[in-house]
Amino acid sequence: MHKFKRIALMVLSMTLVSLSASMTIKAAIGLSPWDAIAQSLSHISMIKVGTIGMILNISCVFGQLVLLRKEFPIRQLLQIPASVLIGVLVNYFYYTLFDTLVLPNYFMASILFFLGTLLAAFAVSMVMVVNVVTFPLEAFCMAFAVKIGTRFSIIRQSVDILAVILTLTLTFTLDIPLTVREGTIIGMLIFAPLLGIIIKRLQPLIDRPESKATTL
Repeated sequence: MHKFKRIALMVLSMTLVSLSASMTIKAAIGLSPWDAIAQSLSHISMIKVGTIGMILNISCVFGQLVLLRKEFPIRQLLQIPASVLIGVLVNYFYYTLFDTLVLPNYFMASILFFLGTLLAAFAVSMVMVVNVVTFPLEAFCMAFAVKIGTRFSIIRQSVDILAVILTLTLTFTLDIPLTVREGTIIGMLIFAPLLGIIIKRLQPLIDRPESKATTL
């Protein structure tokens, strides 16, 4: 696929990632570990959650630079504008677009959560298939795994566990709203299988050879 189209798809994917994150935050029945820690820090600092996420993601980029140094792929600097874009859009969607959205009961909150999770799986799948830039957290975990000689999956899962522990510690120590709930567990159970299903269907569409124009 033409590079311009891949970049356009990446921007669209990042927009959908931001929208899906805002939907699950608004549903308020539990967030992914990384989003949960961002929301908790937002409650503590009174800084918007998208801005906190932006800071965390850019920190992951600098972490990669420290770990990889000369081996750091220059293309991955695109993670910085991508992090800024996601942070700005999360703030817009959550604090402006969804500001007046009222969920009357738990059932409606659950519907919004599942829609957000499905949209997130689609958007993340597209980012992975388009392969223009990697998410900062995943790229940092990969760099760390390479440096210490272990598997990426172990490091990535460890980060989730630490994020949950830190979130719960902050919640019960500082008496802030609980962001690790049933939605966190549900998301961890269904997100990876959804990625597998969607990527399998997106890959042939994204990587399909460009049709050649017929000349007369």
